[in-house]
Amino acid sequence: NSAYSNKEIDREKSNKNYSLKQCFKPYTKLFNEMKQQYDLKGQIKKNSNVACEYIITSDKEFFETIGEDETRRYFETAYKFVCSYKNLGEKYIVSAKVHMDESTPHLHLVFLPVIHILDTKSGKEVDKLSCSEFWKGKNSYKILQDNFYKYMIKAGFDLERGETEKNEHIPIDKLKVMTNYEMQELEKKSNKLEVEKEIKDATELKEDYK
Repeated sequence: NSAYSNKEIDREKSNKNYSLKQCFKPYTKLFNEMKQQYDLKGQIKKNSNVACEYIITSDKEFFETIGEDETRRYFETAYKFVCSYKNLGEKYIVSAKVHMDESTPHLHLVFLPVIHILDTKSGKEVDKLSCSEFWKGKNSYKILQDNFYKYMIKAGFDLERGETEKNEHIPIDKLKVMTNYEMQELEKKSNKLEVEKEIKDATELKEDYK
């Protein structure tokens, strides 16, 4: 790719990017193979969410403090957390790539949201692809973040748990029109997003931010 929309990418550092799990096929082809190989149950429709993605990171100062070796251990530990969370299993991770060529190191991890259930007829455990059941419960993301925090602290990383009670929700329609770069800048320079309560138009929101 020679025409990045994200202006924070430093291509001179791209050789420092690395994969914890590499995908050598188009996602669609690999998904179909995995579905057959692991005999995944669940009704899949055209609009079904068959894959999810984590973006795992911390703040820039954190990574500068711990250095490159510990940064790699941080992402390798986070990878192990995803494998174990809800007993997912490494086999359902599609790809995991660490980006070191932007302002803050981060891990993109794509996985299939598979749950393990007991088949009442056979009495055996089967794997079912179901995004809605994997993320069941309105506090599912908070529970995820709480568990991630505890897991990483236990592994020796000095993290601080973010504010969990006063966070403001950004509606998905606004989130989609804001680029990754804009979101990073907004997060750096804004501690609160009360403006979300009053402004409904995404264009107006961006103008207000400028």
